[in-house]
Amino acid sequence: MTERYVWDLQEIDATQVAVVGGKGAHLGGLSGIEGVRVPGGFCVTTNAFRRIMAEAPSIDDLLDQLSRTDPHDREAIRTLSAQIRRTIEGVAIPGDLAAAITSALARFGEQVAYAVRSSATAEDLPTASFAGQQDTYLNVVGPTAILQHVSRCWASLFTERAVTYRQQNGIDHRTVHMAVVVQQMVFPQAAGILFTADPVTGNRKVATVDAGFGLGEALVSGLVNPDVFKVRDSEVVDRTIAAKQRVVHALPAGGTQEVAIDAQRQEQPALTDAQVVRLVQLGRRIEAHFGRPQDIEWCLVDEGFQIVQSRPITTLFPIPEAGDQENHVYVSVGHGQMMTDPMKPLGLSMWQLTAMVPMHEAGGRLFVDVTRRLASPASRAGLLGVLGKGDPLTRDALETVLDRDDFVPSLPDAGPGGRPAGGASAPIETDPALVTELIERSQASIAALERDIRTKTGPALFDFLLEAFEEHKRVLSDPLSIQAIMAGMEATWWLNDKLHEWLGEKNAADTLTLSAPDNVTSEMGLALLDVADVIRPRPEVVAFLRGVGDAEYAEDAVFLDELAKLTGGAEARDAIEAYLDRYGMRCVGEIDITRPRWRECPTTLVPVILDNVRNFEPGAAERRFEEGRQKAQRKEQDVLSRLRALPDGDRKADETKRMIDRVRTFIGYREYPKYGIVSRYFVYKQALMAEAERLVRANLLPEKEDVFYLTFQEFHDVVRSHQVENQLIQQRKDAFRSYHALTPPRVLTSEGEALTGAYRRDDVPAGALIGLPVSAGTVEGRARVILDMAEADLEAGDILVTAFTDPSWSPLFVGITGLVTEVGGLMTHGAVIAREYGLPAVVGVEQATRLIRDGQRIRVHGTGGYVEILP
Repeated sequence: MTERYVWDLQEIDATQVAVVGGKGAHLGGLSGIEGVRVPGGFCVTTNAFRRIMAEAPSIDDLLDQLSRTDPHDREAIRTLSAQIRRTIEGVAIPGDLAAAITSALARFGEQVAYAVRSSATAEDLPTASFAGQQDTYLNVVGPTAILQHVSRCWASLFTERAVTYRQQNGIDHRTVHMAVVVQQMVFPQAAGILFTADPVTGNRKVATVDAGFGLGEALVSGLVNPDVFKVRDSEVVDRTIAAKQRVVHALPAGGTQEVAIDAQRQEQPALTDAQVVRLVQLGRRIEAHFGRPQDIEWCLVDEGFQIVQSRPITTLFPIPEAGDQENHVYVSVGHGQMMTDPMKPLGLSMWQLTAMVPMHEAGGRLFVDVTRRLASPASRAGLLGVLGKGDPLTRDALETVLDRDDFVPSLPDAGPGGRPAGGASAPIETDPALVTELIERSQASIAALERDIRTKTGPALFDFLLEAFEEHKRVLSDPLSIQAIMAGMEATWWLNDKLHEWLGEKNAADTLTLSAPDNVTSEMGLALLDVADVIRPRPEVVAFLRGVGDAEYAEDAVFLDELAKLTGGAEARDAIEAYLDRYGMRCVGEIDITRPRWRECPTTLVPVILDNVRNFEPGAAERRFEEGRQKAQRKEQDVLSRLRALPDGDRKADETKRMIDRVRTFIGYREYPKYGIVSRYFVYKQALMAEAERLVRANLLPEKEDVFYLTFQEFHDVVRSHQVENQLIQQRKDAFRSYHALTPPRVLTSEGEALTGAYRRDDVPAGALIGLPVSAGTVEGRARVILDMAEADLEAGDILVTAFTDPSWSPLFVGITGLVTEVGGLMTHGAVIAREYGLPAVVGVEQATRLIRDGQRIRVHGTGGYVEILP
């Protein structure tokens, strides 16, 4: 059977990406929608491209070189990609292939003008648009010119931008193939782009139309500003008419030309409101056909619209599935838990099964539906009060939604809305023995879990775990534990409010909480200083640790065994082992059970240990804790003596002393429940990974980490049935990879609108980056922008700038002088530990890791809540 190299667009549907590429498949799909006009044409298939590649023997060698090239080496990529393009364009199109293309042209007319358009197999996909990565040629006339431009389209698979995009997205160059769409040119009065969802806010109910005169190239290339129309419910709700000074027209002999527009026409709208509404209705039909919001290229020809492209909008954050048509408001869990990265399905489902409230998944992140709590006045006030104390941006985003009177329904108060944040203290004694009792209870529960899980395997393990999750939730909801946490937080708020009112002091509690007892997270940072003390006097061990990054010690046993062979290595290993016994269940992003724990990959700690060896003297942990304790004590004496000098001073001083004792008793415990959760998680994980290893031994899975892409229930089903859907696992891997490109919003509505909130403040210097003040003081220093703790390389005096910190980052806190994060609130872990260590800190600074460059000098105003970038 002879190979078929050319397919008519009418023969193609959206499933044939492998044969005709993303653009070709979408155009074929569009051609089949009733009422949608698509310019006629055909597609030169990927088989033709493969044949051309096979005719160029040097291509294999060039692709090998390209795959080995560092994605950041722009010069090497530029040189190699140009060489590949020249090679492809140099291959003569075989006679039978050229004949197939020219005979297709004859059906439409050889001297008709065509658009010749690249259509790669990794293009216009639901998870990656590749928009603008390959080339399009307009107004191409005559068979010779068309064959030449088909070759150019094949070669454009290797433009520098396309190659870089694939490398950054982890896509193998050999797996992507190029088809070419050859389509009759249309010569429009106006052209542009229709987004069936607002590309800025994400709102799925609002369509946006960009329009300009002539060919759409003027808009795509940025030559002119478009007219912009916004449409909701078949009505234009907003319009901006631009002065359009240039237009791109097609030339009779081929090619295009840029022309100036008459002055009187420049500010006329390119479309009437009625045309805009008609276009959006057409767009909604296309969106319904493809099942997701679309980015559509359109042309207005003789009062009718022709569609020349439609692709999914890949930048929109997905909406949680609600199963009804009601309005919903969702708050991000990740912003509260200091982990805004996507989670794998097993991690998501485990957190959902062990959480105290129902949670909804979207884009690999978790959200809580707060619609009902916003609907009644009392619960709304309580929710906004608590969120406002913790993260003003979330509160502001929710208030933005509430300002739209009709979005959240109003319900009568169902009952008491909870004590307003910062109100009267919880009825609990200020007694350190209570904290000791709570910690012992938690430890006993974890010890029982470790004992009972040992004998459980197969389906019985999953049944046991479902019971263990109930115990997990019982421990979390222990009323005494919640009272202890609230007592510490409310005493902090009381001290800050009253000492500001009475003494004019901002954030006085920050100093009063220094070196508070029983804080498992701050103890973790100091304990790593003690590990450094064991390693520092052993030069052979230090040299070995410096080389660890270059060795293949992914397995902890190998790394620690090698360490023990050195002079002084056994003592170093024992110190690290003891640290891991207490803290080895922790890691970055620890709410996701699938993340590698320090116990599983202890080399993660090596950079921090080496920083501590370099930057500190022996005995630093004990010294630092004692310095903090004394500073807090001096602050207490100073505050109390100043209060006694005021009118009614003895009463004020006595009340303040009670609150200081209260905050020092309970604020450290604030960190313990999370430690308990993560300890339990590690026990669950070890049992589940033993189960995954059995599936690998039974040849049901290629590798044990594949279970991370199953939910807990699906994992249970696989263990019970011994049947695995490998295709599902692959789809989940692809989806997870795509979620990394999405920025999760603090607040998301059921219409898809993503809200990040704003600070309403005018008390900061011009040009400063605004955030939330969480730990008092001012510090200047070198910014170290670190996104991965394993890549930390800190000098004394550095200021850590990062996206978010969870407890696993606290070992870094002992070596820095200040902290700036993009995510965080007053009572999140980074804020609590910054106060413990006396580090000026500002959190919730939007895009801090992009706006502050690594190595820049910055000034952190921990009391005022802003960051200055210094010259």
